[in-house]
Amino acid sequence: MIVSMQWPLSLTTERLLLRPVEPPDIPTHTRLWTDPEVRRHLGGPVPGEVVRVRGERIVGLPGLLSVVRAEDGVVIGSVLVEPGARDGRTEISYQLLPEHWGSGYAREAMAAVVLWMPSGVPGADAVAVTQEANLRSRRLLESLGATPVERFVEWGKPQVLYVLTGGQGFNNS
Repeated sequence: MIVSMQWPLSLTTERLLLRPVEPPDIPTHTRLWTDPEVRRHLGGPVPGEVVRVRGERIVGLPGLLSVVRAEDGVVIGSVLVEPGARDGRTEISYQLLPEHWGSGYAREAMAAVVLWMPSGVPGADAVAVTQEANLRSRRLLESLGATPVERFVEWGKPQVLYVLTGGQGFNNS
């Protein structure tokens, strides 16, 4: 069953604005797709032709949010919400530029999305997948109250699938 979400969506946190992608955001998203450090646990940099096509299609794309620092309007990353993407479940994922790692922005953005999920995508628990070797991402997901429920190999690497449940049981401390 595919569940539709309310769109366009904007979420505000203490330090961030998550909003649909706008034309000036394309260079940041291009860098997210091509930066070897960002893509280390995501299968490597995306090929140029795929980047070109994505760049032509991402403005206003339902489910793709630019993560914008509220203090200065700088786009620092993205969050993707895909209803029905993972065996009918809503998959959420995130990417941040390396110079913004370690500041709590990814956790803040993901927490906002997980809290929004029960009203934004009714009846759907979110799932997130990360490489088993991506300890930072795994710690972030677990800090949000995510539970690892499945291990498998995808793209030639061991992966862990987590379930994130908004509302009850969600740890936003």
